[in-house]
Amino acid sequence: MTTPRQHLADVFVELAGGSPDLPLDPPALLAALADHSKELVGARACGVLAVLPGAESGEVHASEDACRDLLLDAYHRGQGPGPRCRATGRPEPRTDLRTQIMRHRWPHYVPRALALGYTEVAARPLRGQEQVIGALVLFGSDEEPLTEEALAFGQSLADIAAIALLRSEELNRSRTLAGQLEHALSSRLIIEQAKGVLAAQRSLTMNDAFAILRGHARARQQKLTEVAREVTEGRLML
Repeated sequence: MTTPRQHLADVFVELAGGSPDLPLDPPALLAALADHSKELVGARACGVLAVLPGAESGEVHASEDACRDLLLDAYHRGQGPGPRCRATGRPEPRTDLRTQIMRHRWPHYVPRALALGYTEVAARPLRGQEQVIGALVLFGSDEEPLTEEALAFGQSLADIAAIALLRSEELNRSRTLAGQLEHALSSRLIIEQAKGVLAAQRSLTMNDAFAILRGHARARQQKLTEVAREVTEGRLML
């Protein structure tokens, strides 16, 4: 039987990226953030709006389908606290949606939210040290009101998920760069080997051997590394 403390620890591990042996799944992590935030914060509903590094469009996940539809529409219209929180990187305070001021400020958002039973809303940024990638949006109702303690806990959950996502992106960039450097070094080694082979075969300087390799590659519209590999493997005599 899982104790409440163990369940909370399991949630933290999941939001931190799960098993280190498995690649992080950003959509699954964002969906888990929305679901667990509703459960642990005690909100009426929770949703996540995020624009991941390198992505062309935003992602929206929520604890229920109606909430997701509301947040998706809000994202496209730029209404509600979610888009503003993501843009500024600052928390959006708990807001009563039943006031005339809010109806005027968010004319499409507020009626839809009230129709779903959401009477108040707040947002907390998904942030790393230097980057904000989205917002956690929390909805309350008369039966399930938002509290300052709950909102503070929601920020902690958002921070854990955001750090995991940003570190995963940083790791992916590092792997890509390492692969590019490895390819560049490998290509350079092949070219140097081909220069040495050609120089020995024709009693040329290394510079003259390179000029011949490059000229042949241009004339044949081949990559220099392809020509160099053919020379080193004995498939091409120049």
